[in-house]
Amino acid sequence: MDIQLKLFSILTILAFVAMFGMIGISGCTPTVQVTASDKPIEVNLNVKIEHEIRIKVDKEIDDLFSDDDVF
Repeated sequence: MDIQLKLFSILTILAFVAMFGMIGISGCTPTVQVTASDKPIEVNLNVKIEHEIRIKVDKEIDDLFSDDDVF
């Protein structure tokens, strides 16, 4: 019985050492910080130019289909 008690106490101590070791290691994990930029956000939208090109092409196609001499 005396051997079982010593073995139990040694295993208990090893379990506590392992637990505190894991807690200590998890405290050393790197952290990620997200900060706002000092520069303003710049968004370039050239939608108007593309839209005008599409309208011009659509009008030319409509004019072709409305012409009865083509078909």
